[in-house]
Amino acid sequence: MRRFREDMTSGGQIAGIEFGDPIKPYSAIWLHATGFNAMTYQSMLAPLGLRARVAALDMRGHGLSSLPAKGGLTSWNRYRDDVIEFLEARAPQGVVLSGHSMGGCVALLVAGKRPDLVKGLVLADPVILSRKTYFWNHVFPPAAWLMSRNGMAARARKRRGEFKSFREAFDGYSGKPAFKSWREPFLADYLLDGIERTDQGAADAQTQSWKLTCTPQWEAATFGAQRNAPWSALQKVRKKKIPIVVLRPNRDSVISDKVRAEIIQKNPSLMMRGIRGTSHFLPMEAPYEIRDQLSAFIARLVERYTLEEDGPVSRGLGTRRRRTG
Repeated sequence: MRRFREDMTSGGQIAGIEFGDPIKPYSAIWLHATGFNAMTYQSMLAPLGLRARVAALDMRGHGLSSLPAKGGLTSWNRYRDDVIEFLEARAPQGVVLSGHSMGGCVALLVAGKRPDLVKGLVLADPVILSRKTYFWNHVFPPAAWLMSRNGMAARARKRRGEFKSFREAFDGYSGKPAFKSWREPFLADYLLDGIERTDQGAADAQTQSWKLTCTPQWEAATFGAQRNAPWSALQKVRKKKIPIVVLRPNRDSVISDKVRAEIIQKNPSLMMRGIRGTSHFLPMEAPYEIRDQLSAFIARLVERYTLEEDGPVSRGLGTRRRRTG
């Protein structure tokens, strides 16, 4: 794994991690969910580096990126435009763009605005709400205000942002029900770039201070900024015939059954795959499913393999195995 930083025109740098031969052009880029960071998914992406160059980005206000993360946030277009600027600079040939939750929606928004930069889309439970939700957020300001106060945003505002040690943070998160289903080493990897030490004491000092790199305020602002246009992006993706796969968990999905049916109806070439035994955290619960889909897209869309030549990437996580269907 290699870390990198890219200077951005808006001031600051976007950070990320990458795998594979640095001489090759990028084949795939991964975008994380709200509140997480690129490092969270490194164990899922690392084996792909055996065959291709892949990267994951820390989006604005997350992980190690130093892009300004203050001021009003009404939509995810700021994230979209950051990714477009990175792709223009580092991957103008186009990539397989993929992501989880918010990152999946942002990948879709990028394809909608700049389809020339996207060869294919692999989206893990992307945030796509009903058409009505986006309509009212755009035309009726009080609706957008109410969305900014939604349950996810409210919980994020109350999230604990400071810790006395890395161990305290790890123990605190591992004890929460939401993280019980995560495979190793996703939680530890998330915290590697998800918290940072802020005191100036010795490495083994008894008194330490750590804080979240994505502040509760910025996470809440992101959850509440829903003046997005994923349905328009889906229309552009369909028109440009960009291959797209959506992996949806069988419980706690952000894509409702009604929205799922409408997506499939309006996008007949889109593949919607249900992943049994998973929740909204499906990359942490079934990483092989996503990795294999990424591998197949890289083979077909970047390496130009035929279906007969392509095979699943070697699965190299040395952790407990669980059937995912």
